[in-house]
Amino acid sequence: MTVGSTPSRAVVVGTGSRAQMFTEALARRPRLRVAALCDPNPVRIAHHQRLLKEAGEPEAAAWSPEEFERRLRSDDIQEVVVTCVDALHDAYIVPALRAGCRVVTEKPMTTDAAKCRRILETVRETGNHLAVAFNYRFNPVHEEVHRQLSGGAIGEVLSVHFEWLLDTRHGADYFRRWHREKEHSGGLMVHKSSHHFDLVNWWLGARPEEVFGYGGLGFYGRAAGERSGYRREYERAHGAAAAKDDPFALELAENDAMRSLYLDAEGADGYHRDRNVFGDNITIEDDMALLVRYDTGATMTYHLTAYSPWEGYRVMFNGTRGRLELEVEESAWQPPLLGTASGRGTIHGDRALANAGGPRLVLRPLWEPPREVELPAFDHAGHGGGDARMLDVLYGPVDPADGPVDPADATGAAAAVDASDASRRRATEEDGALALVTGLAANQSFVSGKPVATADVVTP
Repeated sequence: MTVGSTPSRAVVVGTGSRAQMFTEALARRPRLRVAALCDPNPVRIAHHQRLLKEAGEPEAAAWSPEEFERRLRSDDIQEVVVTCVDALHDAYIVPALRAGCRVVTEKPMTTDAAKCRRILETVRETGNHLAVAFNYRFNPVHEEVHRQLSGGAIGEVLSVHFEWLLDTRHGADYFRRWHREKEHSGGLMVHKSSHHFDLVNWWLGARPEEVFGYGGLGFYGRAAGERSGYRREYERAHGAAAAKDDPFALELAENDAMRSLYLDAEGADGYHRDRNVFGDNITIEDDMALLVRYDTGATMTYHLTAYSPWEGYRVMFNGTRGRLELEVEESAWQPPLLGTASGRGTIHGDRALANAGGPRLVLRPLWEPPREVELPAFDHAGHGGGDARMLDVLYGPVDPADGPVDPADATGAAAAVDASDASRRRATEEDGALALVTGLAANQSFVSGKPVATADVVTP
């Protein structure tokens, strides 16, 4: 699309906190126009209408989910962004692909094997692909890891050790909201860890073949909270005296965006964003350990902890010519009762965590002293700077004078990139499925106690 032509018309599906990033990003780009907002909750739609007004953009049409498929064509929509509850992604991805729209979906692509197959079959039938918003690929630190490995810095990678730690501020947030119910989110193996599984697939240029794991709910939930003494007697934090000094409580009223998106919107759908993390009916795990084997012969040991005192991750790669070690400290520790600083996401929204640390990448070649790899400036907010860079690749730069575009993208809708840097390539539906299948196989293994072949779950 050339500057000055009619903007591409977009619909944002799902108008929660994460969707704000997309609504604002599209509104800032003259090549694009948010023509519609689709959500069953009119109060949340009104919040996004205010974001458009603040950006100087016209009001968007308000669609109910039932109108979505019909209005894609009647309203001449070219772009669809899917940011609703994970389990509903396919209900919008499939008709949008069939309508010929360009589709970007938040991760995970979907939450079960049947829905994944439906999306992949639709891609094959239509020839219309989609992009999955794996923003961690665009984190400059992760790009440097990719360059080191693909450049042969440690030779052939034989094993990976990956530990991801969510602190008791960030990790707890998955247990307050709809993510705590596996039927909606697929559990943390699907919702959160799909980021990490995609990174490893991409770093290694590999496909997962077999997964074995253990997972359980040992910190959150009523029974664990009563054992530890952390449980307070309230269902949700708002208006509960017992939640006032609870470090695990989220107070929606203290933040304008959270109040507008959730507290003020409760009358329309009854959804509570601030439930007790030590409450009942939590069906996801908070501690998960996996062993994964890849088609390259490499293996990975992976552990996700959702109740750590510090936030960050460690990844170690062992190869035939040495070892590469990454450590990222996103927060050294979290004080209690910190308050909600942002409405863009409790942790990885538009602000860095309190007490943020930094990244360190060390190369340890065989028979040589270790050396620290120089890293670019690191922004803890917005997923290490990955959000902004991903949006530029997906939708082009904010200033049209800075674009086009990747010459390989005939739509003119991606940002100018270094064509030699494979780390800038967008994730497709195949990447989405490959990240998803590790989590789905892990969930099966948690139940069966046996290794699960990914080919028995879904084949991208």
